[in-house]
This record gives sequence, structure tokens and C-alpha cells, in this order.
Amino acid sequence: MRIKDLHLLPKLRDGWSHLYAEHCRVDRDQKAIAIQDADGTVQVPCANLALLMIGPGTTITHAAILTLADSGCLVAWCGEGAVRFYAAGLGETRSSAGMIAQVTAYADPARRMAVVRRMYEQRFTETLDPTLTLQQVRGKEGIRVRETYQRLSRETGVEWTGRSYDRGQWSNADPVNRALSAANACLYGVCHAAILSCGYSPAIGFVHTGKMLSFVYDVADLYKTETSIPAAFKAAAEGEKELERRVRYSMRDHFFDTDLLGRIVADLQRLIGGASEEEAQRHAEDPALPGELWDGAGGSVASGRNHGEEEPRDGAAS
Repeated sequence: MRIKDLHLLPKLRDGWSHLYAEHCRVDRDQKAIAIQDADGTVQVPCANLALLMIGPGTTITHAAILTLADSGCLVAWCGEGAVRFYAAGLGETRSSAGMIAQVTAYADPARRMAVVRRMYEQRFTETLDPTLTLQQVRGKEGIRVRETYQRLSRETGVEWTGRSYDRGQWSNADPVNRALSAANACLYGVCHAAILSCGYSPAIGFVHTGKMLSFVYDVADLYKTETSIPAAFKAAAEGEKELERRVRYSMRDHFFDTDLLGRIVADLQRLIGGASEEEAQRHAEDPALPGELWDGAGGSVASGRNHGEEEPRDGAAS
């Protein structure tokens, strides 16, 4: 049965962050999904789930995809251990207000720079001198990140020689770099889910550019120094056995304990703006309807009707 009233669903910020599944079958189970593998079946209430990450060896039914879409759960197809991202399905929102606000800020150099400054100040809790150029801001960011790596290397005893690995020779990378890749993949997935669910474009970045996930990388950078980087150093310090698995679990627990998903949603609204909750709910009432029509000067009128039958307004051609 399809969920007819999307208002009954919990908000993204109140849900679980993500679930990773591999070598299993995903099917619909009433209004939830069921994940089946050799050990049995687990029912997952997907209305509370923000992101389902599908790994290798997994089959998923059409009914399960329909249930996940109705629940506003993003589905992402990824590589083994959720390390590489391949593709994603639809997010939760049906309003374009967030993307319009994002494009508007992106297209204006002054407003784009203002977003970059807000991102830096949130990330490092440091007020920037308004006279700093973009290049100077990037330099300050690079120094702060390098200091974070060096500090965690000293605290954990894990040697740090720089961020370097070859995807074609994954096993040759040192443990901390492999752990960082696995941890970052989890963070990217959750940020991607939040971005799509709030109606923003993952491609329109303010710092990163040129990739279809540029904004995902922008948003993920806001949280790396408190999530993926310390999780990776801690996992590497504990040894190489099940390294990627342990760091994924560590990220999952941190997301839950700090309500990271809720913070991302609030931070996106503060950084970019977008649809109010009332507007988002209005667009969610019937996702099949085409929406509204542009009416000039930022306004809109209802669609789904013949406007040629209306009386011309003052000043309009008859």
C-alpha cells in the first residue's frame, strides 16, 4: 500500500542516518522493507531512514524501491564497504525552492563568497577578516586541516605522511588512508541524502566545482575534522583487522550520538536558505502534480488549469 499523506512521515532531521547492506535481497514488507541474507530476515522501518546504501551482491525489488521513495529515503548504489559511490535515487523533497536559492547564491560572486565565508566560520569557529580573498581563505583552511592531521597523528601514534592512495591498488594504501576513504564515503552518503532531501543540487558547489557531487564535498568538509578524520586515526591505531568495517560502525555511532543528520539540515538552511516547512509540505501533498507556473517578478500561479480562459489582468494583452 502506498503512503498517501507524506505529512505523516517523520522529518529527515528526526530519522536515522544511514544503513549499509551487501550480499542480500531487499524486498517490501508491508510499509517497511525487509533485508534477507543467509542469516535470516531483518525488517527495517524505512520511514525513519534517510539513506540506504546498496553494496555488491545485493538485489532489490521494484516494490522495495517504491516503498523507499514514498518514505523519502535516498537509495545509493556503492562499492564494497560503501567506499565508492556509483549512483543515487530520488530524495524526499518535492519543492525546488532550495535549489533556486542555491543557484541564486552560486550565480552572484558576492553571495557565493558570503556562503564560502559562512562555511569556513562554521567549520573552524573563527570569524574571518572581511578583506580576505578567496585564495587566502583557502590557504587558512589548508593550514587548519593540516594541523588536525598532525595533532591526531601525535595523539594516536599513527604515522601520517599525507593523503595518498590509488583506487586501483586499494590494498597498498596505508591503514589510515584506507580508513579515511571508508569514513569519508559514509559521510558523503549522509550529506548527499540531506542535500537531496532538502531540495538542493549535489552538483552546484561553492568551494568545490566541476563534479556532479561538488556540493556534497563542500558540505562534508564542514564535519570531517570532527567525524571522519578522528574516526580514521582511531581505527588505524587499533589495527588493520576489519579496518573498514570498524570505521563504518564508528561513523554510524557518531552520526547517531551527535544527531549529525539534523545538524546538516539546519546548517543547509542557514547557509543557503530554501523552502519553509509549510512550502515543502504543500509541494509534497501530491508529488504527481506538475507544480506551479512562473508569473514573473518571482511570483507563481497554479498549474493544471487553462489560463487562456481567464480575463486578462490590467496591462495584459487582450
